[in-house]
Amino acid sequence: MGTALVYHEDMTAARLLWEDPECEIECPQRLTAALEGLQQRGLEQRCLRLVAREASEAELGLVHSPEYVALLRGTQALGTQELQALSGQYDAVYFHPRTFHCARLAVGAALQLVDAVMTGAVRNGLALVRPPGHHSQRAAANGFCVFNSVAIAARHAKQKHGLHRVLIVDWDVHHGQGTQYIFEDDPSVLYFSWHRYEHRRFWPYLRESDADAVGQGQGLGFTVNLPWNQVGMGNADYMAAFLHVLLPLAFEFDPELVLVSAGFDSAIGDPEGQMQATPECFAHLTQLLQVLADGRCPGVYPECPGSPGPLLDEPPAARPHKALAQDKALTALGKVLYLLDRLLDGQVSSGIAATPAPATAATLDVAIRCGLSHGAQRLLCVAVGQLDRPPDLTDDGRNLWLNIGGKEAAAPSTFHVCVPLPGTTGGFLNCVLALVLPLAYSFQPDLVLVALGPAHGLRDPQAALLTALLRGPAGGRVLALIDEESTPQLVGVLARVLHGEAPPSLGPFSMASPEDMQALMRLRGPLEPQWKMLQVAASP
Repeated sequence: MGTALVYHEDMTAARLLWEDPECEIECPQRLTAALEGLQQRGLEQRCLRLVAREASEAELGLVHSPEYVALLRGTQALGTQELQALSGQYDAVYFHPRTFHCARLAVGAALQLVDAVMTGAVRNGLALVRPPGHHSQRAAANGFCVFNSVAIAARHAKQKHGLHRVLIVDWDVHHGQGTQYIFEDDPSVLYFSWHRYEHRRFWPYLRESDADAVGQGQGLGFTVNLPWNQVGMGNADYMAAFLHVLLPLAFEFDPELVLVSAGFDSAIGDPEGQMQATPECFAHLTQLLQVLADGRCPGVYPECPGSPGPLLDEPPAARPHKALAQDKALTALGKVLYLLDRLLDGQVSSGIAATPAPATAATLDVAIRCGLSHGAQRLLCVAVGQLDRPPDLTDDGRNLWLNIGGKEAAAPSTFHVCVPLPGTTGGFLNCVLALVLPLAYSFQPDLVLVALGPAHGLRDPQAALLTALLRGPAGGRVLALIDEESTPQLVGVLARVLHGEAPPSLGPFSMASPEDMQALMRLRGPLEPQWKMLQVAASP
């Protein structure tokens, strides 16, 4: 399974037929430029191409009123003056004789993508659509939007595929008030939007775009607005929003499908948005979403346990380790270093290696030193369980040691952090999202070592989620070290997440204990001055 790309050239047919400075930016080139960019980078060829179909009027009726659909159908026969007069009845909208056809294709593209993902034909996909949809409401066009494609897609997924929980993430720089209105009393759809707000001085100038608009009735708490009250938000702000606001809610909601309203006016270079987040940031945001809803994300096959490797009599950069004196341990170390070399020279993107339990700490020590001496500029080691940091590892800023499972929360130095393993699902997620990932993204490692030491205490889904999330900071370069007596189930699930599949569900959600919360807050305090991603984070 791969990635679908849904498109139809007819969606470029509608265009502005009169002078209107407000609407002139909604032009066919918005769509063709995106497609050309995919083609120039060779990405279109790597996708399963699907030609968009028109949505039926019954499908449009999942969200929109029959009267509104009939009104739009009638625009096909109107002249320019009539179209202009009708357009003037709405806010920032223009109609064209081909608008109805284009808008039905936009909705149909979204529905095709949902069907392809839900039937297992692809893991994920991108629908290039025009006109956009997230401002349109049940009976009104708004902000260039005619039919609300993402809302119809969510209702379609529930009706046709029997889903009970859908997450909609709207990262456009404008608030998708249409989507919010449609689902504000529906607890089966969690709607998250960040948007430029500036205390209601930015379009659409709505009071309900503020953070205290959280839904109503049964949907109370299922609308999440993150209003930006200043411009210039950058990568750290966007990542912090995901790690500290969206993802904790999303994991508890446990969606069966994630839909993204992916307006890129929130990226650097857009004159309307005036934000500073780079395109690379959106790649990381997408990868974070792919750990939800059994996301089917593509990847490169990792090396797995048992990969052949040379037997090294005297491993480079190794201090004398009694634990490595046995042939079995030395053979395992050889395989680890073989994988490490292939990771660093780009032959593989990730790997798994097994080590004898008594030799785990010594193997990790050697792996860190070899990694730093063979090309890694910054190496992050996440050691889970009773694994002590090598005593003579220097604090030179090139390695960050993070131990999960220590006896107490402590930060002996900026690059040496220990935290106990929380006992609840919520505590584990809080530790990962509010500490591990902010540190990892701030450090920007070339390579991540994940070591599951003896009696590490993680359940298989927890180990899989931790490993999957750590693929992001290092561009997928993750080497997982596990006990040779680990279960085949753990080996299999780690191999799958390193291959790009989503980790399994963590199971029933349980809140973090007050003790775990307090320990994490105490630990973060002294670390915040050194780590930017902790500085912009909300309290855990």
